[in-house]
Amino acid sequence: MKAESSAKGVAIRAPTLVEMQAARERIREVLVPTPLVPLHAHGDDPRILLKPEILQPAGSFKLRGIYHAVARLSDERRGAGLSTVSAGNTAKALAWCARRFGVSARSVMPEGAPANKIAAVRALGGTPVLVPTAEVFRFLKEHLWEREPYAFVHPWTDRDVLTGHASLGLELVEQCPTLETVYVPVGGGGLFAGVASALRAMKPSVRVIAVEPAGCPHFAAALSAGRPVDVPCQTMCDGVAVPYLTAEMFPLLRELAAEVVQVTEAEVRAALRTLANGNHLIAEGAGALATAAALKTPLAQRGTTVALVTGG
Repeated sequence: MKAESSAKGVAIRAPTLVEMQAARERIREVLVPTPLVPLHAHGDDPRILLKPEILQPAGSFKLRGIYHAVARLSDERRGAGLSTVSAGNTAKALAWCARRFGVSARSVMPEGAPANKIAAVRALGGTPVLVPTAEVFRFLKEHLWEREPYAFVHPWTDRDVLTGHASLGLELVEQCPTLETVYVPVGGGGLFAGVASALRAMKPSVRVIAVEPAGCPHFAAALSAGRPVDVPCQTMCDGVAVPYLTAEMFPLLRELAAEVVQVTEAEVRAALRTLANGNHLIAEGAGALATAAALKTPLAQRGTTVALVTGG
């Protein structure tokens, strides 16, 4: 049986290329590669390409990693029911997986999570457990899931989750051989670690840029301090509104990130409008972070670029 999450404080290892390729095969039955499409904005720069993960089942990239982790569980462990912690997209992905496997799913979610995401979880057959935001992060920090009978899928430190997310990086290399820079939003770090691990294995010349909202600069703060630290979070980008990086994830993220770019709320809103008006893509705040970062960076500094549109 798979290890459900990293032991407390033990640094996550990057997945190997063999593991990433196996994960891609395992999730192929439920996912198809999303296309790369040019961003239609400001002169239609042909070297900003979008990877619209909002086209995935359940509306975000999360299904890549969550499905892979759930598929790796034994039938007996899955049968105990699935559990996670989520601001919305992970909970939706877990509920989608639970319905496919015929088991139950519960997700500890903040009381202030977007109402449409809570409704979507319920519509997929999942059970939202709504608690104050502080309790969400206490549940994670104190490993309170270990006291419960459910099969817990950690949204950040489960190595099978980030290995599933790596499938996105493998696709990028195949779809864009001239790729030079990729912008990836950073919340808990699972997506960034997966994508960057794949690119390092397949095309190490690609610069992978971590993007976070200026109102929740947890990665930049950790890099400055040399260790994870808590920061206040005031941002519309609820999908990445994480006030700290875990000790398990920080070493790998520090190793893989070429740079950290912060994006203002105004820049996020402008990117949301650009995606909607130019490409007819209706993204959420966190889903527009990468596009906002690419738009504010001169072409000479980034070259051929992919911005991940992570959720809708």
